[in-house]
Amino acid sequence: MTSFSIRNFGCRVNQAEAFDWAAELQRRGLRLDRGGGGAIVIVNTCTLTSPADRDSRKFIRRIRRENPTARIVVTGCLAERDPESLRTIPGVWKVIPNAAKDDLPDTVFAEARPGLPVEEFLEAAAPFRSRALVKVQDGCNNACGFCVIPSVRGRSRSVPLGEVREKVERLAGRGFREIVLTGIHLGSYGLDFKPPSSLLALLRAVEDLSGDFRARLSSLDPRLLPRPLLEFLVRSRRVCPHFHLSLQHGADPVLRAMGRASTAAEYRTLLAFLEEHAPEAALGADLIVGFPGETEADFEATRAFVEEAPLSYVHVFSFSPRPGTRAAAERPVDEGVKKRRATALRALAKRKNLLFRRRFVGRVLDGIVVKSSAAGGEVLTPNYLDVAVPAGGLEEGAAVRVRIDRVTEKETAGVVV
Repeated sequence: MTSFSIRNFGCRVNQAEAFDWAAELQRRGLRLDRGGGGAIVIVNTCTLTSPADRDSRKFIRRIRRENPTARIVVTGCLAERDPESLRTIPGVWKVIPNAAKDDLPDTVFAEARPGLPVEEFLEAAAPFRSRALVKVQDGCNNACGFCVIPSVRGRSRSVPLGEVREKVERLAGRGFREIVLTGIHLGSYGLDFKPPSSLLALLRAVEDLSGDFRARLSSLDPRLLPRPLLEFLVRSRRVCPHFHLSLQHGADPVLRAMGRASTAAEYRTLLAFLEEHAPEAALGADLIVGFPGETEADFEATRAFVEEAPLSYVHVFSFSPRPGTRAAAERPVDEGVKKRRATALRALAKRKNLLFRRRFVGRVLDGIVVKSSAAGGEVLTPNYLDVAVPAGGLEEGAAVRVRIDRVTEKETAGVVV
């Protein structure tokens, strides 16, 4: 039986795409190699930053060294932006653009097992992940000065609500206890429909489905969180209390230069609402340091913003110029300055995350087993605590209760009870 593996870089939309590919290729009779080997290796790339480009290329070359007979299929945003350079890497069999991603299983199967019929789906087939991922939206209509993604993903496109409902219901019926709803610009869900719909309408539909599962949302644009949606999120019995916000900066001059049409005061109001109405929720943010023109005062404003905000974690990105974006043509911040600022902000974010996790020591929380091995397991709580637990016959994807016993800078530890 022909085997395959998938390696993802970047966002949860890539993960959702890979989740679907794995299921479809197994339905067609190919075997998933969860160890990362296989006769076919699919690499779903990211091009958000130059390090993302580098990591994808480095991985492809490593696969070539370690598994020289593998046929490497490269797709994703780097494959869309720079396909020719990827084709020159030894071992690359096919480069598939984003527009052809939906047909990737057809392409792989047709050449891996030419002329063979599609086999029955095996219910015992290995799940690609312990949690299901559903892509409900793709593309973005915005033009942020630093972001290359609209040029490689295209304009915003939403999956019809009925299709999303049917897929979520089917996955819940297969036993998935957590389903992640993903999109490149999730808040714009439904705005491309005629008549327009909304993310709120989608979430209400998911809320009303039967089944014992929870829904987690990928990144949210703070500019697309109207009060009715916010009120639904903090009251939902289904949506995980975990809200990741693409804030990008904490200084108004930089936000304007980015083309974000947001203010730090608006961010503070939003975070205060979430803290008041969902006090145990994980509140995360993406922040960029070293954007062209960022002064020391701008950085200090961002640092003060993070210090004061009820954020439980922060993803800090050093500005990376992307081809074709407005910011790529502007005068860059000195690399040493950029590194110093990123280091300082990450240290602050690490301290705030430790304080957030300490609040739950001694508490018993719901969770999903996301990893299980002879060495131990990991349980993910609704509010995004990744809890290390002892080994003990845990089944990946199972719903459990976990007691938080110990928190250090490096881990949150507990036991299943």
